[in-house]
Amino acid sequence: MAAKDFIQKLTDAFTKSEKSNIGKLFIVVDQQITLLTDALRKTEEWRDIDVAEGKTLNSLGENVGQYRGQTTDEVYRVLIRGKVARNASDGTVNRMIHAIAKSLDCKYRDVQIINASDSDSADEHEPAAIIIKRIPLRALNAVGLSTNQFLQLVSSIKPAGVRVAYITLEGTFSFSKDSTEETSDEGFADIERVVGGILGGLFTPRNDFKLPI
Repeated sequence: MAAKDFIQKLTDAFTKSEKSNIGKLFIVVDQQITLLTDALRKTEEWRDIDVAEGKTLNSLGENVGQYRGQTTDEVYRVLIRGKVARNASDGTVNRMIHAIAKSLDCKYRDVQIINASDSDSADEHEPAAIIIKRIPLRALNAVGLSTNQFLQLVSSIKPAGVRVAYITLEGTFSFSKDSTEETSDEGFADIERVVGGILGGLFTPRNDFKLPI
């Protein structure tokens, strides 16, 4: 409610003007209420880890037992989401995919994990091992997470005694089998990137430190 609304609710015994003493008082009160409302709104917004920054983000991380270390806000958000997801994981492949997708804030279909024993290659039939067949390269590059750091994240999610055999960093792009231009999800991308595959490759920061997990 604005100051003029307060003033209009006064009885006729008062001068209903913003220039009167009572009007000026209401203006001061209205300004303070606005500042308080804005502060409360910002506090509520910053309870969201996707919005919070700096020390506020540190507090959210500490609430779930995940500390920042040397990480940026972007990587720290991944760790916080990952900590929450890991606490609910039972070690199955589906739960691992769920935890990774939640950590990186990506779709489940962007992550593919198989047991090494289910691989088509006879050389990869290793018991108690998993293969990361597909990872969200765009999500990793967006937050600046290196290959080694992603492996640390996966290792914190996988069951004890299970080894990560390898991680595929290939993209989804492929050429057509004939002379026709490929325009599917694996072919050449259009301007809006509605369809089209992506190339492999992952950004590795110069300071590739160990994550606090």
